[in-house]
Amino acid sequence: MPDRQPPPDVEIVVPVHDEAHVLQESVWRLHRYLTEHLTVAWRVVIVDNASTDGTFEVARSLEETLPDVTAMRLEQKGRGLALRTAWSASTARVLAYLDVDLSTDLAGLAPLIAPLLSGHSDVAIGTRLSRGSRVVRGTKREFISRSYNGIVRTVLSASFSDAQCGFKAITKPAADRLLPLVRDDSWFFDTELLVLAERSGLRIHEVPVDWQDDPDSRVDIVRTAKDDLRGIVRLFGDLSRHRVPVEAVAEELGRRPLAPAARPGFRSQAIRFAAVGGASTLAYALLYLVLRPLFGGQAANFLSLLLTALGNTWANRWFTFGVVGRLGAVRHHLQGLVVFGIAWCITSGALLVLHTAEPHASPLTEILVLTGANLVATVVRFVLLRGWVFRSHRSAPDPVERPADSTDTETRMELIK
Repeated sequence: MPDRQPPPDVEIVVPVHDEAHVLQESVWRLHRYLTEHLTVAWRVVIVDNASTDGTFEVARSLEETLPDVTAMRLEQKGRGLALRTAWSASTARVLAYLDVDLSTDLAGLAPLIAPLLSGHSDVAIGTRLSRGSRVVRGTKREFISRSYNGIVRTVLSASFSDAQCGFKAITKPAADRLLPLVRDDSWFFDTELLVLAERSGLRIHEVPVDWQDDPDSRVDIVRTAKDDLRGIVRLFGDLSRHRVPVEAVAEELGRRPLAPAARPGFRSQAIRFAAVGGASTLAYALLYLVLRPLFGGQAANFLSLLLTALGNTWANRWFTFGVVGRLGAVRHHLQGLVVFGIAWCITSGALLVLHTAEPHASPLTEILVLTGANLVATVVRFVLLRGWVFRSHRSAPDPVERPADSTDTETRMELIK
């Protein structure tokens, strides 16, 4: 890619794979829009990742025909790889990308990059899921998109609304720091980058967009969904085990003192608690069946509940309520034992009532009664864990002011019509 002096304010990457049939028309349309509506210096980079249909030949033709358009060829497939390669090599202040089908209305481009040029934000994304967005797409894709973003918000405690819209921008300093931490080179690249940016204290600006589904989309929805779910599980594990140095990025680029990751909201906590509770109930039932012949009903109930309570407190601490690190861990487990005692009283009381009414109750009957009592104890446990054991005492952190170029802040907005 040839160097330009001075470097452009904005570089817009268009990743393509086997898109020879639409590439020329889309780039002409994009180039015309940028020429007419964007007065900052810009450059378009077409990144062909392992196309086999003549896409790169079309890209080279556009490079020779249109000013401020360049082409790049990669021999390995992957949208994330294309973005990583182009953004890493760029000298622009703001790095953006959009899908070649131009499903997103280009009128959203100026609002997307303006907060980054002005220094207000570090990352900007188009969102199809806000009230101000206007979206035309089928029910199936709408359901998949909303379900996926709901999973991202629940499991990864993300606050942004739309991880998948192919309409994003990032400042060069943020990209240089975050790109080496992103492991995915395919469709999960976007989600991983956004989660790491948010965990690093960077500001993410959302722009409601007008978006129309491309009926000729080549995306394999089922395969992409499976890969994305695997990516969520992998990223959750990396963050939980502190394998990603988001604290260091926050100290370098973050806009606020690094605090523990945002606690999940009530809905997310309830869903996660239910998952942990389901696993705990199953473990409890299996332990009870194994221990009852050895110790009798009451003792087996106590031991099974104690063992599952320890695991339950540990799982709820980091998974349900987002508490990480060793600080307060001993206190949390001691309080968890108090909650266990209350739950044990509920289940033991139910077992005592059963044996009083039916002295020779079968193990199956005991399991059914104890399961019902456990459901009651589960509700009590959730209330106590949320309101007492893992109650949040957070207050809003004081923002950290980063040095700003006053000239840049005052003039950049004037550059965009």
